[in-house]
Amino acid sequence: LLKDLLGDLSGKEAVVIGRSNIVGRPMAQLLVDADTTVTIAHSKTRNLPEVVRRGDIVIAAVGRPGMVRGSWIKPGATVIDVGINRVEGEDGKTRLVGDVAYDEAKEVAGAITPVPGGVGPMTIAVLLRNTMVSAYRREGIELAKDAL
Repeated sequence: LLKDLLGDLSGKEAVVIGRSNIVGRPMAQLLVDADTTVTIAHSKTRNLPEVVRRGDIVIAAVGRPGMVRGSWIKPGATVIDVGINRVEGEDGKTRLVGDVAYDEAKEVAGAITPVPGGVGPMTIAVLLRNTMVSAYRREGIELAKDAL
């Protein structure tokens, strides 16, 4: 997603908010592998808004609804909201929100993923692709490089 949007990531500064083994740490490693400078932050990071404000790329995966405020975002930064939080709406029904206060952040960010509808569909597509690749390999079928 980031490479498609930004192209070469080398030299960019990324802030990953969240240190889980499922999202935060693997994301940080992928960004390091893409030659970005990575800071891993979390809910207990001192001066978290200042840390986040340094990021050309911000990955929010902290598990707290609306924690990342628009004022924390560097103008023009790319924000990927991985959070999926169910909160009660004004009508008493629950709704999904991310870890980023979307309405605030979209005014500042150069690009931002919504919740729902952001990284979730991409995750499903990649899982389906990996399932197809696995099935092909299991059956000994050669995959063309551009097939999937």
